[in-house]
Amino acid sequence: MVATVRTVAYLGLEARAVEVQCQLAAGLPRFSVVGLPDKAVSESRERVQAALAAMGLALPPKRITIEARRADLPKDGSHYDLPITLALLAAMGVADREQLADFVAVGELALDGRIVGSPGVLLAAMHASEAECGLICPAIQGAEARWASGIPVIAAPDLVSLLNHLKGTQQLSEPQLGTVEEASPGPDLRQVKGQESAKRALEIAAAGGHNLLMSGPPGAGKSLLAACLPGILPPLSPAEALEVSMVQSVAGLLEGGRISRARPFRAPHHSASMAALTGGGLKVRPGEVSLAHLGVLFLDELPEFQRPVLDSLRQPLETGKVDVARANAHVSYPARVQLIAAMNPCRCGHLGDPSLACGRAPKCAADYQSKVSGPMLDRIDLHVEVEPVSAADLALPPPAEGSAEVAARVAAARAVQAAREAESGARTNAELDGDMLERFATPDEAGRTLLMQAAERMRLSARSYVRMLRVARTVADLGGAEQVGRVHVAEALSYRRQAPRA
Repeated sequence: MVATVRTVAYLGLEARAVEVQCQLAAGLPRFSVVGLPDKAVSESRERVQAALAAMGLALPPKRITIEARRADLPKDGSHYDLPITLALLAAMGVADREQLADFVAVGELALDGRIVGSPGVLLAAMHASEAECGLICPAIQGAEARWASGIPVIAAPDLVSLLNHLKGTQQLSEPQLGTVEEASPGPDLRQVKGQESAKRALEIAAAGGHNLLMSGPPGAGKSLLAACLPGILPPLSPAEALEVSMVQSVAGLLEGGRISRARPFRAPHHSASMAALTGGGLKVRPGEVSLAHLGVLFLDELPEFQRPVLDSLRQPLETGKVDVARANAHVSYPARVQLIAAMNPCRCGHLGDPSLACGRAPKCAADYQSKVSGPMLDRIDLHVEVEPVSAADLALPPPAEGSAEVAARVAAARAVQAAREAESGARTNAELDGDMLERFATPDEAGRTLLMQAAERMRLSARSYVRMLRVARTVADLGGAEQVGRVHVAEALSYRRQAPRA
């Protein structure tokens, strides 16, 4: 007889159905696992044997064969421990195989029989909901699994309590739904002295989801402005929060089943590798650009990143997803991020001050800025110069307008875009494309004339032209205008990239 237990294999944010089958046959005692297992799955034999010994059970003196079907689907991860154990117990007659057929099982086993957490439980719960069956998972991740509504969840702390629950001699409590955390307060725009043009660019970027590059000397407040951005962005909708949590679940970052409505803010160091930024590794995992999905990816000291690493972001910024192709895996992760970058104008950082600039100025500016490729800069909608802050500016009282006032205007502009989403299918203006872009972002006659003159003089590429229209649409939304006008086009053009100073 063959006992079968259902589980899943993770490919990106997709959970594919896998059947774990166990057969006990006469012959020399042997315990083998087949079906393209990786090292973690192969080591399940030792963990399963130790966990059963902790329960007082011994493996039967037979040929034990475990197969994870589909055989052509690579299997990796420690979450196969629990389904392998349950399939073995069902084959031994300890568990009811018909009862187990109604559940999907995921979880790692400790040597003492405890069921410990493993990444991806939320994806497994969503898969179980689609398959209209229950889920067996570790007790520590029961709150995470409960976000998939309408399915029975058995969250067991160990094998003994799980078997007793299945037999009816013990009743495990239903796991509670995880908490929803609101955004924690961060830096306020009131802390920023001066920098009115940079604040305006930050507001436009927040309202339309546009990419922003700030360039200025050290200490001008670029990092502070970037840290203020989450405070003016609207919170995630319930559907968006679940989408972000699925990425965090795969990465093993969803603790205690807590889902946050705060938009992700990721700020990797400039020494980050390509795999760390875009995803990959021996076991393909989401990178920083996917962990920042529907949030902010902040790259400080932009030219200090390796050029191939930066250029690897060109496709995700354009398509909103990243395709990780490796010899043993080909997966896709969502990567709809808002890129915020900061850089010094040159290596010394004091290009505009003759008394502080190095001896190679101004040539060093062109050399330093050329470390970032033109196609990468072309994907950035807003370019703003951040001027140095004087001591007189620092002595001024805080500005009257802070993050709360700016957030209200951003929320109003996002509400206009949300009403437009039903027709365009785009969450923000940064995603407008094709016919919808022409319909909603076409300027009036005066704006069109200015646009054509600027496109010819500035030699705008097709991508720059489209991105400029999106920014103009956002400026119009902030101003409450129905149609994009000349003043909106003019402000959008003022944020286009200028040639490096040399």
